[in-house]
Amino acid sequence: MAAIQINNVKKRYQTLQALSGISLSIEEGEFFGLLGPNGAGKTTLISIVAGLNRADSGSVSVHGHDVVSDYRAARSKLGVVPQELVFDPFFTVRETLRMQSGYFGLKNNDKWIDEVMDNLDLSNKANSNMRALSGGMKRRVLVAQALVHKPPVIVLDEPTAGVDVELRQTLWKFIGRLNREGHTIVLTTHYLEEAQALCNRIAMLKGGQVVALDSTAALIKRISGSQLMVRLEAGALPESLKPLVTHPEQLLSGLQYTLRVTDYREVEPILQALREAGAEIGEMQLQQADLEDVFIQIMEGVK
Repeated sequence: MAAIQINNVKKRYQTLQALSGISLSIEEGEFFGLLGPNGAGKTTLISIVAGLNRADSGSVSVHGHDVVSDYRAARSKLGVVPQELVFDPFFTVRETLRMQSGYFGLKNNDKWIDEVMDNLDLSNKANSNMRALSGGMKRRVLVAQALVHKPPVIVLDEPTAGVDVELRQTLWKFIGRLNREGHTIVLTTHYLEEAQALCNRIAMLKGGQVVALDSTAALIKRISGSQLMVRLEAGALPESLKPLVTHPEQLLSGLQYTLRVTDYREVEPILQALREAGAEIGEMQLQQADLEDVFIQIMEGVK
């Protein structure tokens, strides 16, 4: 049984087709990445999975429970960390988490609440009012709220957006532990290095459609060979090399370029072209392709 099963889900907002027949199966115990540019439909899809929005057609189930017809059971299996900082300013951190436990009918849940707060470095803020917390601390409380009922499926919608390095490290250490213990994790993030390091499998969305779905390793292998990073001290990149640039914005900024190469033997012709153009190389490094390169290539190739 899949942790999350999404079948041909469509959603339209007036003239905007937010989702155009999304189908995904996320298996139990996976660390799954859901990536895409702004407006791709990621948050709309998560809202439908969480029961906060309804699809126009199609179906979604969490651990076999339909999110519409069996919403109580589906919701109990799911913990969602939203993008927005939403909190009640009249409660302390501990009171907030106890109240969240009550929503799921959990009594005497303080032992787990204490463990969650400890793992998210919230223990010293347990009796602090929510409105007195910094943005980063509020983000930690949102994560704690999503975990307070020990859901088998955890959805993280941009959980580290705008937060410091300490929180990112603390969060991923705890989430990694939960994943190893069998929890299914679904992550959306614009930090592609996080997705590459954490996710076993990734779906890429654009325009409300799945445009790529594979293991992280297989996606990276789509870009064969390596990349040559070249920083020029003087001169300009010759026209013959511009089609090899993997990041088009580099053509505007100039001086530093990442060039796609499929074989080591292609490096010497590149150097020769630079010499003939009168360009002076200040730094050069051969790099392996990463998920960001794959993401850019796929997004640019999808119209």
